[in-house]
Amino acid sequence: MNFNKSKDDLVCVSAVRTPFGRFGGSLKDIDIYELGAIAMQNCMQRIKLDPNAIDEVWWGNGDTSNTKDPYTPVVARQTLIKAGISPETPSVTYDQACISAMTTVKYGGRSIQLGEADVILTGGSTSFSTVPFLLRDIRWEGRRHSDFTVEDPIIPLGYKDFAPVAVDSGDVAIEYGVSREEQDETAIVSHANYGNAWQRRFFKHEMEPLELIKKDHRGNEVSRTKLDIDEQYRPKVNLEGLAKLKPIFGSKTCTAGNAPGMNDGAAAQIIMKRETADKMGLEPLYTILSTASIALQPRIMPVSPAFATKKCLDQAGLTIDDIKFLEINEAFACVPLVSCKLLSNDRFLQSDYQEMVKEASGKPILDNDDAKYRELKGKLNVNGSAIATGHANTASGARIMMTAAYNLKENGGGFAACSICGGLTQGAGAIIWVD
Repeated sequence: MNFNKSKDDLVCVSAVRTPFGRFGGSLKDIDIYELGAIAMQNCMQRIKLDPNAIDEVWWGNGDTSNTKDPYTPVVARQTLIKAGISPETPSVTYDQACISAMTTVKYGGRSIQLGEADVILTGGSTSFSTVPFLLRDIRWEGRRHSDFTVEDPIIPLGYKDFAPVAVDSGDVAIEYGVSREEQDETAIVSHANYGNAWQRRFFKHEMEPLELIKKDHRGNEVSRTKLDIDEQYRPKVNLEGLAKLKPIFGSKTCTAGNAPGMNDGAAAQIIMKRETADKMGLEPLYTILSTASIALQPRIMPVSPAFATKKCLDQAGLTIDDIKFLEINEAFACVPLVSCKLLSNDRFLQSDYQEMVKEASGKPILDNDDAKYRELKGKLNVNGSAIATGHANTASGARIMMTAAYNLKENGGGFAACSICGGLTQGAGAIIWVD
């Protein structure tokens, strides 16, 4: 299918991220404001953009406990100031859990379409490594020192009033016929695809290497190293080793091997109209055809990328056959697999969106086309995804979009569908096009 360009098209002109660090890894001592500022600065420097040209910043951040100022830290504002963007620039710190950095494009784009802004910086940052322990319920009740209970807010990862996300995801995987073995195989493929991409230097397009300076207690420099690879990547992972891992948090299928880590990182993108890019002499990296932010019943998280993709396809007037590549975040290996099951189901794709929402809330939507399922898996995450790259939650949505764009550029252009799930079954999607 051809795409006719318009001066009013929403385009991305720069997309850059940091390497994603492992939990307690190389990025563990970098403050969340500094981490985000690095991505913002690199994104502007890539296109030699004057920071004063930024009209608004929409920035994903899902945790304030790890900031210097945990009570109302205005993460976006503090980050943009550190990045050298004008203090007069309005900003939004945006939390929709893991889908945040993708939906910042949606809502930042609205400002452009409403004529309120011309140039928007979007993205997000996450630092699991700097999350502190908590002491709850001691402000108003006197307690002896021995009475303190220390809580780790990220173990288990999820929401206290609901089942752990790994449990719900494992249950949904079984309902859709996605086995533990297939999830482990997907993890192997993710690492293999990432390794192949890194060897051919694919990630040099989206990742700016990070110089790490280690200092002693007196502030003197001890060493200087460069990080140019995502630390989650495990080149020697194998099926036999994965099969030995026990499921996490009571899940039926999700393990530490077929899930991503708790990672640190930041990603930034600059969006504007094509007309603005032309006036500024900037070459669009990709065109945004449609975006969607959706929400479903809390326990069925693995289906949400498929629903977000369906909504985007409907808006763009495309079919799944028009899509050259799929980027679906590996929040767990079962997430892209369950979503591909739905996207290979003609009834799901051709039915009314709300009818499918209602059906999925009560029971799995089955009867997918097995041949189509295998075909979609061949288009899926061809350079690896979060299991190998890492999942810096509120940065991952931007990472997915830029990975898809650079992959299309490498392969002659076309359409890509990008989607990601978020806590308690939120979802975000985007259809992008590269000339």
